[in-house]
Amino acid sequence: MAELTSKERVNKFFKKEPIDTMPVFSGMGTVVIQAVNEMGVKFAQVHTTAELLAGSALKSSEMCGLDAVVIPYDMATVAEAVGCGLTLYENSADILYPTVPNKWETLEAVDIPADFMKRARMPMVDEAFEILLKDGRFGVGAWQLGPFTLAGQIIELGLLLKGAKKNKEAVEAFLTKMTDIVIESIKHYESLGVDFLNIREMGSGTDLLSPKMWNSLIQPHLIRIFSELKTPSVLHICGGTDMIVPLMNQCGADALSFDQKNTITKTREVVGNDVIVLGNFDPYGTMVQMENPADVETAMKKCIDDGVDAVWPGCDLWPDVKMDNIKAWVNTSREYGRKPSPAIGRL
Repeated sequence: MAELTSKERVNKFFKKEPIDTMPVFSGMGTVVIQAVNEMGVKFAQVHTTAELLAGSALKSSEMCGLDAVVIPYDMATVAEAVGCGLTLYENSADILYPTVPNKWETLEAVDIPADFMKRARMPMVDEAFEILLKDGRFGVGAWQLGPFTLAGQIIELGLLLKGAKKNKEAVEAFLTKMTDIVIESIKHYESLGVDFLNIREMGSGTDLLSPKMWNSLIQPHLIRIFSELKTPSVLHICGGTDMIVPLMNQCGADALSFDQKNTITKTREVVGNDVIVLGNFDPYGTMVQMENPADVETAMKKCIDDGVDAVWPGCDLWPDVKMDNIKAWVNTSREYGRKPSPAIGRL
């Protein structure tokens, strides 16, 4: 049996075709500081040019042995493009992601430029995708925040939550506007030829929203987004999700991704064996804090035994990983993951 390339493995995985072994990748950021240091640049710089963004993604996946590359790394690209500014922390030697310094103070004040995809760093991200796709070795993933989480980048979420109770029509109109942005941007990345798409409605877990509110405030917009996509798609939500798994599964994504708070065994019972399930290790707790790679191996095996189809981190990797822990994630997934997973067979 010929070994699949990384790109082949990822593409067949999302088509639910038999593969040689479990792919090791993520739909969130996987840049590691070891790669950035080897490039001789500061962490703040990798968010500023196509060459550094793509180069750090490729170098990270090479060093870690991953099957995919995913960009961008920060959550401020769209907020910056619609006029909220950007703080890069370029004078800091620490690992600090770009953030948004300004947010609109009312829903009515939000004014989205029609050409936001051509502003700020958005064209640079496009160029970085072109570099990654031309390289051709890895699966290429793009992501966008879900409408509710994106809203939190440009206004204070408290405004939205208060409005959801007092002025439902205004909130609905605002979230529709956010959904339009998500669809325009993620379909643009789809048009570039990426291999998979991840919608990260991270801030909408049941730690913040009740299942009833999630059903009325979040789900309709996600259904609309996924109905527009033809490229394999993932819905990722952080935090408490056990109570909304059935609702998530109705949104139309090709795969569901969870963090460490999800009970994967119960999720698998709810969605059955035909749905691709991704997760669900604690990226900081395992890749940064664990001192013994054997403990990482145990954590990865538990994810597989619980019923995931690929072992994904529950969020972005914190860049200052222990490389021995990364190797334990990769090697365990490759070896222990040679057996079929619930939704994906083996060659």
